[in-house]
Amino acid sequence: METVIILVFVFGYLAITLEHSIKIDKLIPALVMMAISWALISLGIDSFPNWFDSAKHALVDNFPALGHEEKMHLMEETLLHHLGKTSEILVFLLGAMTIVEIIDYFDGFSTIKNFIKTKKKSKILWIFCGLAFVLSAIIDNLTATIVLISILQKIVKDRNVRIWYAGLIIIAANAGGAFSPIGDVTTTMLWIGKKVTTGHLFGYLLLPSLVCMLVPTFIASFLPAFKGDLAVDEEKSEKQKNRFSGTMLFLGLGAIVFVPIFKMVTHLPPYVGMMLSLGVVAIFAEIYSSSKFSISSHDSEESDAHAHHSPVHHSLSKIELPSILFFLGILMAVAALESLGTLFGFASALKETIPMMGTELHGTGVSDLVIVLLGIGSAVIDNVPLVAASLGMFSEPMDHELWHFIAYAAGTGGSMLIIGSAAGVVAMGMEKIDFFWYFKKISWLALVGFLAGTLVFFWTRTLF
Repeated sequence: METVIILVFVFGYLAITLEHSIKIDKLIPALVMMAISWALISLGIDSFPNWFDSAKHALVDNFPALGHEEKMHLMEETLLHHLGKTSEILVFLLGAMTIVEIIDYFDGFSTIKNFIKTKKKSKILWIFCGLAFVLSAIIDNLTATIVLISILQKIVKDRNVRIWYAGLIIIAANAGGAFSPIGDVTTTMLWIGKKVTTGHLFGYLLLPSLVCMLVPTFIASFLPAFKGDLAVDEEKSEKQKNRFSGTMLFLGLGAIVFVPIFKMVTHLPPYVGMMLSLGVVAIFAEIYSSSKFSISSHDSEESDAHAHHSPVHHSLSKIELPSILFFLGILMAVAALESLGTLFGFASALKETIPMMGTELHGTGVSDLVIVLLGIGSAVIDNVPLVAASLGMFSEPMDHELWHFIAYAAGTGGSMLIIGSAAGVVAMGMEKIDFFWYFKKISWLALVGFLAGTLVFFWTRTLF
């Protein structure tokens, strides 16, 4: 049964990558393989030799000896756990996307657009990659990607040029998120799991992450796509939207930056702070839009009129829901493989069979090559379950170099495929980027940056 579930995942994954060839939206195979995988688990629960408890990051002791009802109860708890963790990401994403759309409603991104005076493509590339690197460390790589691609859409009108910028933004955002405890889901997991501290994470990974961003950006600046100047389209925005554009930009971005502060103070999940931020931004948006506020109305015409004029309703209607559903499907499908212990077994097999290759993480018996392969694997599968499996595999103390190497490898390795990171998935949805286009044009740049940063990490770890 486990083999069948793996095959379902493989065929579903192929359908996602061949989206443009088979003319089926990627969210459909993602949802189908999620549902079938969990259905097969439910039907064959008594035949599985292992079960991975994600809450404890370890295999369940003596799982085959448990009764059928106990196994079903454990499966339901695990499913609920994964749905909860996935929903946290999705609700956070919905909040961030809505704030970005509200800013766009008031033409707020024109403020940043006006700051960028140059028309030279290579200079704009450096500006956006630098912003992606810094912003992702502050507001996380996912939100930074949403914000910057929204700005990019206002500056670069030619989509064929814009997707090149989007590809490099993904690399830069994932690199920036790797050295910050709130910059990426995986580093947040390690931080909350008391495996890394902010100071050591910064010390170990700032330089490797910076190199991981700088090398691909430097190489890309010489590519034909970034030669010459942009064709600037002078568009006039509506007067009403321009009036509060600067205010809403700073309010919206400030609200997003507030989220990690709220998390640090209250110790609540990030999505709670994001909902508070969305509520505050929505209040000002309604006030500034001078729309008639109506929570509920029996008069459908009045309600429709408000929906037409309300910036919040307008923004919610523009959210990319297919991307949200795709994210739900792919994460829950991967969770199915994780629950069976498949990913745990894969990581353990790597640890035992890969030779030392002359380098070893101090006293762990783990080859550097194992962590590098885990980083590459995070592009193919997903970095979240791989890090979850790693938390159960290794028992090294807090701030051991192993955890920092895993944080770097998993965080930046996902850039090698567009569906390997949250930033990539969002960019794919916002710009309709083809999987194979990204693989041909951007993946090699991400690989070069990943390897360059890895070499720098080998040096920075000697300093601690």
